Amino acid sequence: MLEAAYDGWRELPMVLPLRMKFGVFLAPFHEVGRNPTYSLERDMQLIQWLDQLGFDEAWVGEHHSAGWEIISSPEMFLAAVAERTRTIKLGTGVVSLPYHHPLMVANRIVLLDHLSRGRAMLGVGPGALVTDALMLGLDPTVQRQRMDESLSVIMRLLTDPEPLTYEGEWFTLRDATLHLRPFTQPHMPVAVASAVARGHDHGWQARRRGAVARGRLGPARCREPARPVGHSRRRSGQARQDHAPRGVAAGHSGPSG
Repeated sequence: MLEAAYDGWRELPMVLPLRMKFGVFLAPFHEVGRNPTYSLERDMQLIQWLDQLGFDEAWVGEHHSAGWEIISSPEMFLAAVAERTRTIKLGTGVVSLPYHHPLMVANRIVLLDHLSRGRAMLGVGPGALVTDALMLGLDPTVQRQRMDESLSVIMRLLTDPEPLTYEGEWFTLRDATLHLRPFTQPHMPVAVASAVARGHDHGWQARRRGAVARGRLGPARCREPARPVGHSRRRSGQARQDHAPRGVAAGHSGPSG
């Protein structure tokens, strides 16, 4: 049966985009000693120029403990950018899920989706800086498992309006539902950071890729499972390391974290 299905797929014409797409991963790196207000303004002006030049998307990351990475809330930053831009899509690259309650993450990205008139993209990750986790009192070795659990619940909240009660390992939901449905239906694009730091559980990463491929994301089933960066999203996309050099790259600039 699988061979017959594969033969059928091979007969389908390949659909290619009309043009190559371009994006930027704006890592929250800033020169030490530079006025932080100036640095944030420069970041926003850069995305304005990208919008005017016809770039397709921009991803902005989250960090809390490195002195030169001063954007702690990509959703808040992108909400300000949305007012200055018109067509460029705006992605969180990434929201570090173990640092946040999943209901709050879902509510914030839906609000950004409305404020940007459907230009929001949700990029998530476990958190890349050990110093961030230690400041929050988190064990860095469990961050990936916590991201998996949180993402399952976020996808359930985004796709199903029915109230959700859930008792997790590190968060609780009681008849939880979003008070706004996503502007983008059924939900905004969702991407998962695929960079793996040395020493982390590579076996867990492989198990997660298998779960995503089977359409399962843990305790909740999703109508449209999140796809890891590196897998195609609208037939384009490529992984980026968390500390990739700041700059413009062809194709998807994907989130990291």
